[in-house]
Amino acid sequence: MLPRFLTLLFSLIFVTSCTGQQQTNAPAEDAVYTYQTPSRNGTDKYYLGREISYVMGHQAADWLERAEREDEENVSQAIANMNIQPDESIADIGAGSGYYTFRMAAEAPEGKVYAVDLQPEMLALMQEKIEREGIDNVELIRGTETSPELPANSVDLVIMVDVYHELSHPREMMENIVRALKPGGRFVLLEYRMEDPSVPIKRLHKMSEEQAVREMEAVGLRLKENVGNLPWQHFMVFVRG
Repeated sequence: MLPRFLTLLFSLIFVTSCTGQQQTNAPAEDAVYTYQTPSRNGTDKYYLGREISYVMGHQAADWLERAEREDEENVSQAIANMNIQPDESIADIGAGSGYYTFRMAAEAPEGKVYAVDLQPEMLALMQEKIEREGIDNVELIRGTETSPELPANSVDLVIMVDVYHELSHPREMMENIVRALKPGGRFVLLEYRMEDPSVPIKRLHKMSEEQAVREMEAVGLRLKENVGNLPWQHFMVFVRG
């Protein structure tokens, strides 16, 4: 009787121990994100006090390629701000239709631009252009919600244009982006200015400089400069702290 009792006791201790270990090893996400009732156009997921927005789908590709975009956002100036060198390796995260990708590729003829996107429809749009125009320095990568799928120490410049606020896992994505940056590499974040009520964009698709700095510091990046020469957007350059 006693051996059986001891067996049951040890079994109970083992199960309790495993349960405690599972709780201890609960997803880190629980400690990083919080959840509340969603606002209009938002998810119920919050990161460092900011509600994460829904992702713009591939159905909006035409809006990304709209003729007014250059006048509204001064994309040419944004690319000039990047100071792209001819042989640089660049990653465009959330590349979409490739509006920035192909313009940056023209500035780095001896380098390469990695166009990273989650949506196969967006990748297909870019592939059509690559084949149609014979572009040989753009490589398409299907990323995940947590990673751009780039090797460590592989890129000189990473950009996100009006994408970061939609990332479902910003902490994990940025940790992987920091790993992908070469020593001395830079991360450029373009986001519509939250501080400017005249910018005609929904609130959840804007970010303040203060919030951006808070989130980048969480992964070891510091703000080097915020170039203030674009009509609607912050142009924030981050480097390793």
